[in-house]
Amino acid sequence: MPEDTILVIEDDPAVRRGVIDALEYGGYRTLEAANGSEGLELALRANYRLLLLDLVLPGHDGFSILSELKKKRPGQAVIILSARGEENDRVRGLSLGADDYVMKPFSLRELLARVEAVLRRSCERPAPSEYHELPGANIDLASGRILFAEGEETQLSEQEGKLLRYFLHAAGRIVTRDEILRHVWGLDPARTETRTLDMHIMHLRTKLRDREQSLLVTVRGKGWRFHPAARP
Repeated sequence: MPEDTILVIEDDPAVRRGVIDALEYGGYRTLEAANGSEGLELALRANYRLLLLDLVLPGHDGFSILSELKKKRPGQAVIILSARGEENDRVRGLSLGADDYVMKPFSLRELLARVEAVLRRSCERPAPSEYHELPGANIDLASGRILFAEGEETQLSEQEGKLLRYFLHAAGRIVTRDEILRHVWGLDPARTETRTLDMHIMHLRTKLRDREQSLLVTVRGKGWRFHPAARP
């Protein structure tokens, strides 16, 4: 499976198909959405390296998707694809955090070159921190340890470490059960017994001393949200 996954949010079926075919020919894995509502949901929950984003979409427009995305996943790489070439649109898109702005119509060869350039730059961005400070405790993901203020420490299992890393890097957004099974466990949620996940959540709370469940919060009917400012 190619390392890099690219999400394409584009409502024009012909343009979307052409872009996806070119990306897959270039060795990339793809995800796609044909409208703004589906696109926003995928942009916030899916696992991908780069987003190719149209501006004019049914439902949420590209600017609103970009704005919401940068709040929840500030380091996410984005290229805007748009027929709107006015300077104000370009400036707005780039100021909202887009990495590049490609005007339609574009050649697929040019698009692939822009994709490769943005992915190269994103590789040079600082990696997410392996060290996190909490009130009363510090988390060292590299060694899988939780270090408490009084000098005690707790060792995380490999799966607990992966789960905690995913929650921390989600930067406070709600993480769903299916998302964890797919991206942390690498399993198909439709074919997986999820009791093991509940046990890992319980064990992780115990090791974090999160007795009141104020640090790793259950969001009923949706999933979990990690609040790093809460006291463990």
